[in-house]
Formats: sequence, C-alpha cells, structure tokens
Amino acid sequence: MNFYESIRISLRALQANKLRSALTMLGMIIGVAAVIAMVGIGNGATASITSQIQGLGSNLLTVSPGQSNTGGVRGGAGSLTTLTITDLVDSNARVAVLGPTVVTNLTGDPNTDIIGKNIKINNIPFQVIGVTTATGSTGFMSSDNMILAPITTVQERLIGKNTLRSILVSASSPDLMQTAQDEITIAMEQAHKIQAGKPDDFMVQNQADILASVQGVTQTLTMLLGGIAGISLLVGGIGIMNIMLVSVTERTREIGIRKAIGARSTDILTQFLIEAIVLSVLGGGIGIVLGTAGSSLIGTALKMSTSVSMTSVFVAFSFSGGIGIIFGVFPARKAAAMDPIDALRFE
Repeated sequence: MNFYESIRISLRALQANKLRSALTMLGMIIGVAAVIAMVGIGNGATASITSQIQGLGSNLLTVSPGQSNTGGVRGGAGSLTTLTITDLVDSNARVAVLGPTVVTNLTGDPNTDIIGKNIKINNIPFQVIGVTTATGSTGFMSSDNMILAPITTVQERLIGKNTLRSILVSASSPDLMQTAQDEITIAMEQAHKIQAGKPDDFMVQNQADILASVQGVTQTLTMLLGGIAGISLLVGGIGIMNIMLVSVTERTREIGIRKAIGARSTDILTQFLIEAIVLSVLGGGIGIVLGTAGSSLIGTALKMSTSVSMTSVFVAFSFSGGIGIIFGVFPARKAAAMDPIDALRFE
C-alpha cells in the first residue's frame, strides 16, 4: 500500500469519529494558542518598554541608589536611600505641567486653555505653566495622564520625603555620554564623600545599559510564559496517545483483516502514525489562528501592543507536529506488532 493510500485511510478513520477527533485536537489547539498568545504579549511588552526608554532620548543618563549590604546579604539594585534632594539644584515653585488626559479630566475639553490657571493637588494650589504633547499610551503607563512639578515642591509639600529614587541627566549630545557619565560619577563621589578604593553607593547608567537590562528581564519573562503555556502542549500530546491507544483496541479486528489480506506491519504503523500527526498538525494550525487573534484581543483589552513573531509560530507548529510523531509512535507500533490470527479472534 502506497503512502497516499495510507493518508486516505487515516483521514477516513478520523472522519468516522468527528467528535472524538475534535476533542482530541482541543488539547493541542489550546496549547499552541496559549504559547503564541503568551509569547506575543511578552514580545509586545518588550517592544513597548524599549520604545518608551528610547523615547526619552539617546543622551539620557540615570543616577540611582546602589545596593544595600547588611550582614553580608546584598539587597537589590536601588535598595539604598543615598540620593537626596541636595544632589540636585534647589527649586520650590508651586507650578505644574499637565498631560492632555489630565486637562480633559479637569475641564472636560482637551482644547481648554488652562495655562496660567491654578489647580489643587492635595488642597495645595499649583499654577499650570504648560501642557505636554499627546503621545498616547505605552504599555501600562501613559505619559498623557501625568502631572509634572518641581521635585523639591513635591517632596516638601506633598510627600514629605528627602530621598530620591533616581535622577535623570541629559548629556549635551550622544557623543558626550561617556564623558558626562564619568563627570557625574566623580561629582557624586565627592558629594557623598566616598574614599578612593571604596565602593560607590550609587549607580550611573546610560540608555544602552538600562535597555539591555530591561530587555533581558522581559525576554526571560517571555520565555517563562511560553514555557508554562508549552506544558499544555505535552498534555495535548498525552491526550493524542490515549485516544490512539483506544483506537487501536477498537480496530483490532480491522487490523487483523488487513494483515490477513497482505498488509505489511509498516503499512499499519504508517496509517496510525499519520492519524496522530494529522490530529496534532491540524490542531496546531487552528491554535496558531486562535493564538494570533487572542494575542491581538488581549493587547486591545490591556491597551498595549502585542507582537506575534514568525519564529514563535514556526516553533509552536513544529513542536505540535513533533508531539504527534512522538506520542503517536507507541500506539502505531502496538498496532503494527499485532498477530493477525490473534487480532481476528478479538471480540
């Protein structure tokens, strides 16, 4: 029996049990869709955060607190509270710059001329001196829904703290980034009275450092999400093997008859293996469509961008086909190894 005849017989066997075949594919559909959707969301989050960081400018430097070290146990980056307001130029004006969304929320009209008027933040009057240009939402944060005010004013009148989480410094040009970074390091060491040879209690990072760090974290998260979703692919493969074993048992007499009239063991093995592969590949194809659509819907619901890469689609589809082969071999070999006489006697 040729290969195409094996495919025809396999497809006919699957059509004879449409509901069971559909339910068997369901595990593979869910698995592939989950992998593609999760990876798409992870890729979208990475692209969104990367765009947001790059949007701040290529000449931006970030000064942040260093790591704490208590009893030999090191804390995370930024766990110290070494940055204070004295590390900046002092200013105490009660002025604010509003995002377009804030203007809309306050007045009901985004085109309202609010510059020069006063607003209250925690019952403290602030004069509006500007409105930012609308940039839209990036991930879970929107720069359009922010109020900007002098740090000293915010600390003294609103939060009552003297420590800073970070200081952003703009170099005069991207070409002078390293020079600016060195100068900031020297100035901070002098301000914090750090002796030569002693570790700094702060960190100075450029955009490339921050971008590499953030991308590393988001890519790890994407792989974790994809790995968790990939577990359902294994569950789907086990479901395929289970159903194929049931199918072998149900068709024992058919196998015996086919062998008695000349079918070879390889013909039987090929037929059942094709059935398993068809179930997994068809389920994988449907899962790709649903996963792509699901990723887009989740992105719309969360107001964030998603990105389904061809690599994730190829890996998920290949993995589903591989699972069909791996989990279909055992039932197929069991069918091929049957003795025709014993199979004909089976009730």
